[in-house]
Amino acid sequence: MSSVAEKLARKSNRRPAAKQVRLRLVYVDFWSAVKLSFLVAVALAVVSIVVTFLVHTVLSSTGIFENLNSLVQDVAGAGTDLTAVLSLGNVMGFAIVAALLNLVVTTALGAILAVLYNLSVKITGGILVGFTNN
Repeated sequence: MSSVAEKLARKSNRRPAAKQVRLRLVYVDFWSAVKLSFLVAVALAVVSIVVTFLVHTVLSSTGIFENLNSLVQDVAGAGTDLTAVLSLGNVMGFAIVAALLNLVVTTALGAILAVLYNLSVKITGGILVGFTNN
């Protein structure tokens, strides 16, 4: 016969059944969505500025800008200077302005999507999400 201790030891070796929970997402907080979209936009802005700098540095060091400038001067005439337009200051200024515009647009889109989702929940009922406990 088994003792009570042996029965308890066998029970402790068993894995408990995984509990599954199904939840419905019925509301997205407006300010949380704005803050998250702002942080994502800041990360994208930093990445785009760094990538622009790296691409300009690589293209400048390989001499592609000089070759392109000589091609443009051959085609358009000697009065055009492409290297002045594609200087590091001009390119980085454009990248910073584009990143700031992207920051504003991405933050606004995050807010708009939160409002649209909250309005659509009234029609669709929300998104059903399943969770399990392992």
